[in-house]
Amino acid sequence: MVGTIELQRGFFKENPTVFFRSTEFTVTLFRYPSGVEAIEVTNSRGKMVVLPYLGQNVWDLVFDGIELKMKNMFTQPKQVDEIVDTYGCFAFHSGLISNGCPGPEDDHVLHGEMACANMDHAWLEVTENSVKIGGSTEYIKGFGHHYIAKPSVKMIAGEANIEMGMYVKNLSGTDMPLQYMCHTNYAYLDHAVMKQNIPNSAFELRASIPDHVKPTEKWLDFNKEIRVGKEPISILDRPDMYDPEIVFFMDGLSKHQKEASFEMTSPEGTTFFTTFSTDEFNYATRWLLFNEDQQVGAFVLPATCRPEGFLAAQDSGSLIKLASGEERSFTIVTGKK
Repeated sequence: MVGTIELQRGFFKENPTVFFRSTEFTVTLFRYPSGVEAIEVTNSRGKMVVLPYLGQNVWDLVFDGIELKMKNMFTQPKQVDEIVDTYGCFAFHSGLISNGCPGPEDDHVLHGEMACANMDHAWLEVTENSVKIGGSTEYIKGFGHHYIAKPSVKMIAGEANIEMGMYVKNLSGTDMPLQYMCHTNYAYLDHAVMKQNIPNSAFELRASIPDHVKPTEKWLDFNKEIRVGKEPISILDRPDMYDPEIVFFMDGLSKHQKEASFEMTSPEGTTFFTTFSTDEFNYATRWLLFNEDQQVGAFVLPATCRPEGFLAAQDSGSLIKLASGEERSFTIVTGKK
């Protein structure tokens, strides 16, 4: 049996309040000093902190005492419209009309409108073995697109992973574009080994340089070395070369596997993993960054296209179109083994 508890913004106070407790789970509601509402869900393995009204970002994720999210500069989430102004979360939903880094001719914000969407509704779905946070937001523009999006994130009893989902339905009378990426910002694990069931031939080093990337001669030379070797980075042993960021694209994943499986293992034996259906996500990205302020080992970001902006996806033919009334669902399982 599933029990649903509708949430209201008034439930969230600056002083944390235990909202639900069972033998396995504790759900605590609170509000950051910035005003952003948050839900902390704990099980016997760890905790996740979700921002139910700010794009349903997963702000924090800790299992077995190990922090899974990237090193960043933010001490708390900010109530903003663009993800770059609150870039401290473990995961966010990139898209849905446009996605990724806008190109010179694009007019959308970095990673699209969903990343910091002001959610209309939020709720909890509770069973004996799981706690799921659900939410919905209606996007509507006069003379523009109209859709409903329902992200979700679920924690399971005794498990050190979460299940993230996204449902979207086109409510307009015309086609709408769809670009979606589940953007998981994993911690950088020094000398970690990255493995996957996708062949190395599927990896391609990013050739374009977004506005936020300021290349140096050393970085450009390193990129040339990677291209000559024609192999993706599989060991995180060159942190001095991951600033600016190093990005790999993977296209046409469904040609290789029905179920994609990626993992990253530290020398101490800590393993992070992500699995997903390539029918839902036929593309993926690997994002590496290491400097004093930000350190990321995002070994896989599942997506419906490359994250190079709306027009790039349109030009490449990878832009999905949803007919009037059409819907799509996406799911990943990610966390610690």
